[in-house]
Amino acid sequence: MEINRRLMNLLGIARKAGKLELGSEAVKESVRRHRAKLVLLSCDLSQRTVRNIRETAETAGVPVGVLPVGMDEAEASLGKRAGVIAVNDTGFAKALIKLGAEERGGTI
Repeated sequence: MEINRRLMNLLGIARKAGKLELGSEAVKESVRRHRAKLVLLSCDLSQRTVRNIRETAETAGVPVGVLPVGMDEAEASLGKRAGVIAVNDTGFAKALIKLGAEERGGTI
């Protein structure tokens, strides 16, 4: 639970710094323009959306991770309800991947 709080706090900081894109279309555009360094999906997205976003990101070589929280929980940290998030900063992306690795022994 501590890791989830730290993860969401870091995402909130990234949002305030203007380093996130929220929502499917904004994320796809960020991936297409090679700005996205990491794509995160909430755990309660539909399989269709997951498949669509994964295909777009993986084709562009952008790593994709699944958040351990749903859209409602993400909204509390981000100020907007979104299940698809692009991290457009290498430093934030590395920090988020590291936190995910701490929690799961793997990647986010």
